[in-house]
Parts: sequence; structure tokens; C-alpha cells
Amino acid sequence: MAKIETPRPVRGTQDMIGDSADRFAHVVETFEKVRKLYGFRRIEVPVFEQTAVFSRSLGETTDVVSKEMYSFEDRGGDSLTLRPEFTAGIARAYITEGWQQYAPLKVATHGPLFRYERPQKGRYRQFHQIDAEIIGAAEPLADAELLIFADQLLKELGISEGVTLTLNTLGDAASRDAWREALVAHFEGHKASLSEDSLTRLEKNPMRILDSKDPRDQAVVADAPDIDAYLTEEAQAFFEKVTDGLKAAGVAWTRNARLVRGLDYYRHTAFEFVTDRLGAQGTVLGGGRYDGLIETLGGPATPAVGWAAGIERLGMLLTSFPSEQDFVAVIPDGNLIEYKIVQIANRLRSFGIAARVDFRGNTKRRIEKATKDGAALLLFVRDEDDERGTYNFKSLVRDRLPDQDLADRVRVVLES
Repeated sequence: MAKIETPRPVRGTQDMIGDSADRFAHVVETFEKVRKLYGFRRIEVPVFEQTAVFSRSLGETTDVVSKEMYSFEDRGGDSLTLRPEFTAGIARAYITEGWQQYAPLKVATHGPLFRYERPQKGRYRQFHQIDAEIIGAAEPLADAELLIFADQLLKELGISEGVTLTLNTLGDAASRDAWREALVAHFEGHKASLSEDSLTRLEKNPMRILDSKDPRDQAVVADAPDIDAYLTEEAQAFFEKVTDGLKAAGVAWTRNARLVRGLDYYRHTAFEFVTDRLGAQGTVLGGGRYDGLIETLGGPATPAVGWAAGIERLGMLLTSFPSEQDFVAVIPDGNLIEYKIVQIANRLRSFGIAARVDFRGNTKRRIEKATKDGAALLLFVRDEDDERGTYNFKSLVRDRLPDQDLADRVRVVLES
């Protein structure tokens, strides 16, 4: 009989258990806790959409659309795409599901995304993000609140040390158009010095040249005009109100006048929380205001701002985090009928106490297994007729005081 070859995992995907799964869960749980504090409603959107949802919102010339999307034709002949980001699907739902009635709408979600790109540290082809959006609010206070939300999230995760909020303004439409024209003129005058990629961007999306990491572009980019000279009074006032909100909340930031978003529907605030603890890929959370996006999808003119962050990348930054909840291992001590420990474990769980039972082995083997699994407390259960008593406890917590509180809670449940 031919040997059956075990399928390999798809490149750029991951299986998680133990430490990596605990890190992932802690990021999600902390995000859920903080988003509730800020009144962001939990939403879900489909994992796949019509391809046009992403090609319109991300732009046909972007690398995501032209090189990285997982698109396919379904059996009905429709072109569908696995979502490469959240915002476009949320914007589509805002239009088609009548969510305008809730505006200004504060929403949050998390889940898997898909991009065909070269896997590297903290970056996968199936990856996961947390996402927060405010739709229908044109006020700068909305931008400030999202940034304050993000700042608190990073602090709650314990990873804010060494992470810097970098901030820029893209201005209003008039500011952006004037700046774009000046950038094109500048880069046209230095075409001979630009990289091949930047020459392509000059034709299709010139603002993205400012993002170039190619050494050939650096000198040209360094001399490019900043947006400040082209800001209207209204745009300048908007940016000042955002930064005033951050100051009021005690959120530190630095200006990055080279931080841009290439697509025309982006306006005003652009931001990234960056660190040097993840190598070259230093952004841990980023976003901006996208007042023109919903119009590109056929909806009414609608202001909006949002951000997203990679769960895996945030998890990599964690230095400490809770793993599984402290649990009680219920162990038969002697010739006890097995259903008795199941009965007791179930009673503890009904009172909110985590309890586990093993399925095999004598008392010694079960103690070894519970110790290896990290039990905080051993609960030994004996026959009711055993003269030594029905229950006995042993704490296994060694890095802090014995969990007397847990033992007391167990005792109260058993005696009730």
C-alpha cells in the first residue's frame, strides 16, 4: 500500500497553540474590553466581497489590487475577493445595510485578512487585524477619539513603551490638490534620479513616492515640498483641533510631514504608531481620515476615519500576558468512582471556577499531568466513607503566595 503523504500547510499561514495562541487571545480580549469603554459597536462583515468593492476603494494601481488580492470566479461567474482589509467592506455595509441611520456610527471588528505577499516576521498571507472606524462624523474630535482609543489599547496591552504616535495632515481637498501639483512638479524635475518604481508612481500615484525606501529616491524625497505651505486655513484649524484633543487626553505625538496616504479620498489626519522593536516593519497600528471613500462605492458623501492593527504583530510585542485562567485539577484519591470527579468539576464550573479532570491514569499520573498543565490547585476527592475526609487541597502556585482565595472559593462551593 502506497504511503499517504501528509499535506503541508499553505505558505504564509500559521497554526497556533500555546504561547502564540495566548498572545493572540490576549490582544483580542484587550481590544474588546477597550472598545466597549469607548462605545464602539461590535460588527461582522463577510470574509469575501465582490472584487469591485476592493478595486474601487484601494485603487486599481495599488500593489494590493494589482499583485496581492486573492480573487476568484465563483460558480455563478461573479468575481469575488477574499478581503485584504476591513474598511472597504465596512463602507459597503454602511451603504447597503442602511447603517446611515446610526450616524455618527462607531464600530469595531477583528478577524482574518488575506494578501498574497512575501511572508516575513509578523506578516502572513492569512493574517488578522483589529479595526475601529467612526463613520459619519466630520468633526476633528472623532479623529482625536480614535487616536486616544488606540493609545489606551497599547497601554492596556503593556506595549506602549518604545511606541511613538506619528501624525500628519493631508489637508482638505484644496490643500491636497495644491500639494500634489507641487510634488509632481518637483519629481518631474528630478526624473533622472528616481527609481523605476517611483517613475511608475509619478504617472499613476505621485504621492506614494514619499513612501519609497529606495536609496535612489531618498535625496529627491528629502527636498520635496511639505504640505504645510499648501494648507488652507480650514485645514490648519482642523489639524490643530485634533492635536488639542490629544493634548487634553495626555497623548504624546510627533509630526511626520512625509506620512501620506496615496489615494485621493484620504483627507486631513494620517497617523501611524511605530516602533523599532519589529525590525524594518515598524508600524504596529495605522489609519487616517477617508472622507471620500463611501462616494467611490456609490454612496452619499460621508466623512469617516479609522485605524487597523495586526494582531500577530501586537502579540509579538507583548512581554507579559495571562495565559489560561487559573484552574483546579480534580483528582480521584483512591478507588473513587469516576463520575464523582466529573460531578464535582461540573459543580465548580457552574460557579465560575475553572476545573479540569483527566481521563486516565492513577493518582500519581494525574498529579503529574495537572502539574505539567499548570494547575493552580489540586483538589483530591475521596470516597465519602474514607476516614481521612472527603476533600483535600494542594496549591501548585510557586511564583506568588498560595492561592488561598481560590481554595476558599472551592471550599464554599463544595460545602454549599
